Amino acid sequence: GVQGEEKRGKHCSLWCPCAADHSVRYVACDVCSGRKLKAFKSCLHCVVSYCERHLQPHNNVDGLKKHKLVNPFKKLQENMCSHHNEVMKIFCRTDQQCICYLCSMGEHKGHDTVPASTERTEKQKELKPCLENFQIRIQDREEHVKVFLQEMEAINQSADKAVRDTEKTFEQIFFHIKEKNSDIQKHAELEQLSHTEDHTQFLHMFPLFSNFTESTEIPFTKRHPLLYFDDVPAAVLEVKNKLQDDLQEGWQKVSRTVTDVDVLLPQPEPQTRAEFLKFSTQLTLDPDTVNMRLLLSEENRRATFVSKKQAYPGHPERFMNRSQVLSRESLTGCHYWEVEWSGFGIYIAVAYKSISRTGDQSEFGNNSESWALDCYSSNYSLSHGKNCYRFTGPVSSKIGVYLDHKAGILSFYSVSGTMTLLHRVQTTFNQPLYVGLRASHFLGSDSSAVFV
Repeated sequence: GVQGEEKRGKHCSLWCPCAADHSVRYVACDVCSGRKLKAFKSCLHCVVSYCERHLQPHNNVDGLKKHKLVNPFKKLQENMCSHHNEVMKIFCRTDQQCICYLCSMGEHKGHDTVPASTERTEKQKELKPCLENFQIRIQDREEHVKVFLQEMEAINQSADKAVRDTEKTFEQIFFHIKEKNSDIQKHAELEQLSHTEDHTQFLHMFPLFSNFTESTEIPFTKRHPLLYFDDVPAAVLEVKNKLQDDLQEGWQKVSRTVTDVDVLLPQPEPQTRAEFLKFSTQLTLDPDTVNMRLLLSEENRRATFVSKKQAYPGHPERFMNRSQVLSRESLTGCHYWEVEWSGFGIYIAVAYKSISRTGDQSEFGNNSESWALDCYSSNYSLSHGKNCYRFTGPVSSKIGVYLDHKAGILSFYSVSGTMTLLHRVQTTFNQPLYVGLRASHFLGSDSSAVFV
């Protein structure tokens, strides 16, 4: 009856509205099973995000009350030391990175170290002039746009403006509008960074903003309308003659290459799973590249995260700092493969063989030599270099990947009863590609991935 509907309504109000609208992103509770409630706080000590119900012990238990709680955010795992699985609360000024207390007694012993909160306070001071600079730049952009809009009005009222100067004015208008929008977005990101409560996250993100103040300014020159159109007929005739010459040269090029059209056309992308499977490729993982936190099995087709480091022999191609591995096979042409995964989350990537094997630059998607899809429940992200595109899609334990190397197409699909396109990359590949897998570990959940 009505009372039952009211109860269900109250119950539903506990769920984050994002559960119904997948276009909205939110941080989910790490403790909830089944459908996850929206997180209310993240604990920097536990490295876990909690909904209001699961946060209660932190409010009631004396030992937990001392934990640092902040507004929920997704990248909690970045606060954990990849070597010791401890929270990084110390900043090493010698190496300019966040470390845990075990690191400070090990490889960073004797270095200039301070609490992360102390270093954050120092870096915070550097943000203020950046914010002020952006505010000035935004105001300057507004003035530039205002002047150009006035010129546009003058152009519309006068028939004496030369075509070339009109195009030049519009180019400058569009440039300054685009730059103004870019500055506003960067200003907002700096504001958000300035107010984050997590010291480690602040220090982790700070270097990414260090180049924000570098400007792509073009000289701003106030232009004055031309009063005469005398030179336009001659200019139009000159353009007409040049266009005829260009067309003639173009037709000559077409006639020389028309026989090669079939070779240059890209392979049409398959539409059904049966068509994709025609390009199916058998892949195996290369033991010489596997990180010591991964265990290979099933004839080197499966990679599983393990807590105990494996005693693999030293090799220059082995990944040292990230739990990832490359395929033995290199790929050109058209290929399709499927990856079945379980656990907390995985990365499915393609990379050039020249990808770094040590440091942050070795992480799939964190450089210009790899493209990586991060799979976590219904949340996905595609990373390449400094770009990261986040999106949602169907929950699936099987991901299909289609590669057309010549056409520069890399497509990721959710595979269940049907195939759903998650993301397509259009780029240029200039080297053979290797398939990469990365498995992670969180709260006792060891991820695993296998080529099927």
